[in-house]
Amino acid sequence: MAGVQGYRLFNVQLVHKNQISPSLLSLVFGGPEIAYMKSDSPDQRIKMLFPSEDGSIPTLPQQGEWYSLLQALPKEKRPVVRTYTLRHVDRERLEVTVEFVSHGTEGPASAWAINSLPGDKIQIVAPNAEYSQDSGGYEWTPPKGLRHGLIIADETALPAAKGILELLAVEQNPPQIQVFLEVPEEGDCVDLSEFSFAKIHWLARKPVNATHGECLLKAVRENAQLPKRAGVAEELNEEAEGELLWDKATTASNDFYGWVAAESTVVKLLRRHLIGECGVNHDAINFMAYWSKGRVR
Repeated sequence: MAGVQGYRLFNVQLVHKNQISPSLLSLVFGGPEIAYMKSDSPDQRIKMLFPSEDGSIPTLPQQGEWYSLLQALPKEKRPVVRTYTLRHVDRERLEVTVEFVSHGTEGPASAWAINSLPGDKIQIVAPNAEYSQDSGGYEWTPPKGLRHGLIIADETALPAAKGILELLAVEQNPPQIQVFLEVPEEGDCVDLSEFSFAKIHWLARKPVNATHGECLLKAVRENAQLPKRAGVAEELNEEAEGELLWDKATTASNDFYGWVAAESTVVKLLRRHLIGECGVNHDAINFMAYWSKGRVR
């Protein structure tokens, strides 16, 4: 595979968009290059390149390393880069779907998603189908024959969480999964009743006037059913202020596996509770800071 990279740059344009719920917007992009895009996991991460400060449309060349080419541009002409979950790839229809959280128009990515029109062009850095090996860029790697699982997510990780449930649903004997999903509004609690193997706790902040992560922390503390072997608290190495927590699970045991993705501080508090207080094996849970409060999205 000499010369073939695991990730490559794709030129796409908006085909249509759909308001899934008050806070979640689904955008479908199209383009002939999508024939060479792949997804290795339901929480597959991609980079999306939006117009720069001066409004320039991203036009990075496909020859060369995309990030180096990006950094070589003057700041005002440098595309805005954000990380998203690759929700779905349809190589036959040449379409790719990405779900956006609507944060208003203050953040460049959210503003673009809200104001974009069919035909608007951007670039995406995503896994390359011509690369026969694993392209990486995801964390959901449960042991085979998983029996019990835990998924905790805020709205930014909701697309990945839904993708994981869809993947588990096609298994002959899906594991029993506890799911805690925090969203801004009650209308964001979409119907997931098809996943009968999952016990889903929807947690809307607005009806109870809660701060971000408050509902997740409370619900997990009160309702999470943890492995019986838990109970011996571990001493945790806390990240320095400003560092984003990103711990990958490495367990080979199919008894229990967890996936936690939310705002940085919330993820740290959940990790402190599940491992530092409850004694869950640290190798059995992924902890991922999908974003950090105060940073423009």
